[in-house]
Amino acid sequence: MIAPSTDRKQVQVDNEVAILDILDTAGQEEYSAMREQYMRTGEGFLLVYAITSRHSFEDITNFHAQILRVKDRDRYFPCVLVGNKYDLENERVVNTLEGVNAAKAFGGVPFLEASARTRYNVDEAFYELVRQIRRENTPAVGLGAKGSLVSNAGKGGKSSKKGPCYLI
Repeated sequence: MIAPSTDRKQVQVDNEVAILDILDTAGQEEYSAMREQYMRTGEGFLLVYAITSRHSFEDITNFHAQILRVKDRDRYFPCVLVGNKYDLENERVVNTLEGVNAAKAFGGVPFLEASARTRYNVDEAFYELVRQIRRENTPAVGLGAKGSLVSNAGKGGKSSKKGPCYLI
């Protein structure tokens, strides 16, 4: 049994500091209750599968649906789909286009391939997730009647806030 790992790190993304609380359950079923607890409070999610494992790729759809259910959402939540083990191209069983199509099916979320072993695109995955969370937390602003500035903050919209970004 693989124990879940947790990590907290401070990063700078687009000239702003973000604090990342990361829980990595490695997809283990033993941690499903813990996973749901973090899903409730998490602001954003890296959905990671191994390009060398068809099973892990298929599980991502279940995790995506579980997050939607736990967060009581119809479609979108801040996430990035990541195909890991990019360094094992010769063992690939999930092609890049399948990842791209899954990201589209998840509402057009960002997709990238990465390698935890070589660190290729690892930081970029986290940075893109922080950007997604910030977009979600930024009030919608537009022009109203006679060119006046209108914001949905305070009218059921989410106001911009500073605080930790929780990642699973």
